[in-house]
Amino acid sequence: MHYSLRPAALTDAPAITELLNTVDEIEIGRPETDLHTVQADLKHPGTDLERNSWLMWDGDTLVAYGLLWDESGGDRIDIDHYVLPDHQRPGAHLLEAMEARALEKARENGAGRAVVHLHLNVTPTLDTQLLLRRGWQVVRRYHVKHRTLDPARDVVPEVPAGVRIRNCGAEEDRVRVHALHQASFAEHFDFQPRPYDQWLHDIDADALDWSLVWIVSTDELGDAGFLLARDDREAMGWIPGLGVLTGARGLGLGGFLLRYAFAAFAARGRDTIGLGVDTANATGAPRLYDRHGMTTHFAVDTWETVLS
Repeated sequence: MHYSLRPAALTDAPAITELLNTVDEIEIGRPETDLHTVQADLKHPGTDLERNSWLMWDGDTLVAYGLLWDESGGDRIDIDHYVLPDHQRPGAHLLEAMEARALEKARENGAGRAVVHLHLNVTPTLDTQLLLRRGWQVVRRYHVKHRTLDPARDVVPEVPAGVRIRNCGAEEDRVRVHALHQASFAEHFDFQPRPYDQWLHDIDADALDWSLVWIVSTDELGDAGFLLARDDREAMGWIPGLGVLTGARGLGLGGFLLRYAFAAFAARGRDTIGLGVDTANATGAPRLYDRHGMTTHFAVDTWETVLS
């Protein structure tokens, strides 16, 4: 085999999507990666493709893909790594290159070390023995939960007394959702604060239907929580974010938002909705999703290494 390595370009998005869907089929049984999500990663203004992306080819076949990004501006660096199972050697070479770049990037930020995180399916195509030999370890587990939808069952819930809900058609409400997101997720594992403009890029706001983003408020507390959903994934409706401020938890607002989203997607003809959750989340989110009939679709581990 004759491998070649080069940075990615936006025009490589279809080939990357094909690779990721092949990995999906192996790891979770069906393809669930959409072209537009790959394009959003590649065109993110914080992505330096020339220095922070890698494509490994075997002739005309893309066999491995890596992407590095830096949200912390310090020592915390994130990478994505995908490889076909029969190409572990080039996958290892790509990982080595990404580790070296992660340390270089952290030093550019003025840090003396790099704390690198990589999210992988619990049964990944990458040989995890390679990670263990190189000093990586699992530090967190996430579950992707999903639930079937039925328009006869999933109807718009009654709004509790003293509670209001609105979508985010106005710019001022979008700014408010950002503030609610930053506040409600501040204590979550691996949370990286980000300004409004960066957050818009992170959620691919240009492709977002803001009628599927809601703010919930109460007479006593004002704006107290939000739910951000999107309907542009082929596999299922998706909830990238649901948060309730600390002082408003325990009032049933999270469950109300969740049922509201179920009804909205069922009315659109969707048959499945999903989201991701940290299994060690201290806010009770995993139990909330379980109570609302969401089951585990697959699990993802956060692997970490510290480089210096």
